[in-house]
Amino acid sequence: MRDWLPFEAELIARIDWLIRLRWLAVVGTAVTIIAGALVFPGSLALVPLLSVTALIGLYNLQFSLYLRTLKIGPAGAVRLRHTTLFAYVQIILDLLALAALIHFAGGVENPMAIFFVFHVIIASILLQRPVSYLVAGLASLLFAAIGGLEYAQVIPHHPLPMVGREVYREGLYLATSTTVLTVTLFLVAYLATSITGRLRKRDQELLESMQVSRANSEELQKLNEQLSRVDEERTRFMVLVTHELRAPVSTIYSCLELALSGYASPEKAREVLARAQNRATEMLGFITDLLSLTRIREQAVQREQVPVTHLESVLQEVVELMKIEAERKDVFLGVECAPDLAPVRALPDQIKLLWTNLLSNAIKYTDPCGIVQVSLTQDAGQLIGTVRDTGIGIAAEDIPRVFDEFYRASNARLVSPHGTGVGLSIVRRIVEKWEGKVWVESESGLGTKFTFVLPRADV
Repeated sequence: MRDWLPFEAELIARIDWLIRLRWLAVVGTAVTIIAGALVFPGSLALVPLLSVTALIGLYNLQFSLYLRTLKIGPAGAVRLRHTTLFAYVQIILDLLALAALIHFAGGVENPMAIFFVFHVIIASILLQRPVSYLVAGLASLLFAAIGGLEYAQVIPHHPLPMVGREVYREGLYLATSTTVLTVTLFLVAYLATSITGRLRKRDQELLESMQVSRANSEELQKLNEQLSRVDEERTRFMVLVTHELRAPVSTIYSCLELALSGYASPEKAREVLARAQNRATEMLGFITDLLSLTRIREQAVQREQVPVTHLESVLQEVVELMKIEAERKDVFLGVECAPDLAPVRALPDQIKLLWTNLLSNAIKYTDPCGIVQVSLTQDAGQLIGTVRDTGIGIAAEDIPRVFDEFYRASNARLVSPHGTGVGLSIVRRIVEKWEGKVWVESESGLGTKFTFVLPRADV
């Protein structure tokens, strides 16, 4: 067996994946350039574009050959340094190549600038957090340099045939495009490195546990399976996060580009900017949900240090906030709490998040003139909370997965296309963290009832 360092083994595997992905990018770019030349003959800088594409293929071939030497070379810190430097070189060359393609295909007028986002995500997966921010900064600098040099006519501008005016000569357009891209890149770097860092830390902990329990083959097998699930979870997590962020980022960029192009009337421009603002709000909500979910996962608190919390007090606070939304939708919101309820041992902010997610979902998926009823009771050993609504319900095939991260039932997506699918997974994490249980009863079109139980603090 190769005696690889854990981080080195992961890094070499990710570099191999990056090289394979780059071959697909070379083929796709070449096909796109040739297709564009056929549709708009004589309007594209065909020779420079194909030359840059060929150069990418050439250095990717060299990378592929060099990777073989890393796989068979001696293990240790020296090879780890070589592997890390190899990753740096690839990312830098990719950024320069993408900048060249953008320059020869319209400069700042080309929406391909959004592909800098993927290089930031790749850097977050391959390397440490500071490098991801450096990549985001370098990508922003390259984009700003292209716009600035073309604006100052230091380098020639290669216009796109479908753009009818020289927007690259408009200072406001350049400043806005550069600012939007820079903010997006650093936001993506922060989110991706936060998630990757936590998942990588969990991988490391699992690997250390494997080394301790090598003597027990059965235990070792269990740890191997757990490590595989974590790796699958991380890959799925990164793919889903990238997918969820790409849509709003692309919409925001397109809306700003349309609003600043001058083709839209003032009324239309205002409408487009409002759409961009809405998508930005959705993206911030998605990021907030992800951070809340991660914080609940990772936060470790000694049980004896946890304060006692009265569920009914937190519920009343959340109900006051939710009344406005319920009244706006003409939904009746009722609350019934048994007297003399015992407290539970849990963090108040997490209990507030629990009630907020359950109530907001119930109101969101209940039609006007519907009912949302909340109740809180107790028995000998636990408190029982229920949130019942007369809303759209959940199909039988969706019920087993409603608490999974990012999962949304098909009828829920019809009501609210841009939901995050994280709220109910947060609910489950909170309840299970404080040694409780949560479940759902529902039928499609006949409403839903969520029930959770938490142990009493006085028992």
